[in-house]
Amino acid sequence: MASAGTTAVVPEVALRSGNARTAMPMVGMGTASFPLVHEAVKDAVLSAIEVGFRHFDTASMYGTEKPLGDAVAEALRRGTLRSREDLFVTSKLWCSQNHPDLVLPSLRETLKNLQMEYVDLYLIHWPVCLKPGPPELPTRKENAVPLDLAGVWRAMEECQRLGLAKAIGVSNFTTRHLDGVLAVATVPPAVNQVELNPAWQQRTLRAYCADRGIHVAAYSPLGGQNWDGQGSAVLDSEVLAAIAKARGKTVAQVALRWIHEQGVTCIVKSYSKERLRQNLGIFDWELTDEERLKISQIPQRKVVQTSSLFSQEGEFTAVDPAELNILEE
Repeated sequence: MASAGTTAVVPEVALRSGNARTAMPMVGMGTASFPLVHEAVKDAVLSAIEVGFRHFDTASMYGTEKPLGDAVAEALRRGTLRSREDLFVTSKLWCSQNHPDLVLPSLRETLKNLQMEYVDLYLIHWPVCLKPGPPELPTRKENAVPLDLAGVWRAMEECQRLGLAKAIGVSNFTTRHLDGVLAVATVPPAVNQVELNPAWQQRTLRAYCADRGIHVAAYSPLGGQNWDGQGSAVLDSEVLAAIAKARGKTVAQVALRWIHEQGVTCIVKSYSKERLRQNLGIFDWELTDEERLKISQIPQRKVVQTSSLFSQEGEFTAVDPAELNILEE
């Protein structure tokens, strides 16, 4: 997927499932933004397109489908983007939409927001089901209901059959949740998008997915912001900082390069045009074996805790939130 106006050539990975073009660029731009500012998201996407990004990640929950769609439409008008087919767009089904009869209507609403006829990848955002209603965080225990995973996955497969999603997958699924999908799937999930970075390496999950042909994509590849407000375990890592200094790279570039070398797609968010450009500068160099060893020894810490997303007032009837924090190292 060559990008006009930039020297960055982003490698692609062929996804296992999908009925049309299923080549996913190995770096994508994340659009989750809280609080949401429509024009800020739109301008950032336009900048990303200008520097060479062709993979964009959104979700119903984020509220960024509309600004992403507006940015793509504007880029097409400007000529900075030749056609919709040059893009890879991912969106996600929120927990309150995790009902067999709501999957297809939810995707149609996503496509309306995006001003597109299809998404390249549609994901179940979490293995959690809530009563239908507008998205809210944190959720409340009384809104939790059992997840009909088989029914939801059949509806996801129908979305693909109709050509509204070129490939389908999941997000935040542990190996146990993936076992459940694979037991009922006619079309297996193409992707599992999870928190993954040098400080949360997900070795067991990556091995599981590799054995089953499920591609792994990483959100929070730079560690995100620690919930205690004490910075980022990735960007503040002395190990990564030392490697970056020795190689003349940024810490972010070292982290993203390490993820790429694991065969994982990075979903990285930045609204700075210069950092967006830097985030694509990871494909013309390699880490040394010594550097890889040092990174493998970084203490592991999960940042995205489900307690911040799903109420801990009582156990969910669909899933115990603690199960989503299982250390699968």
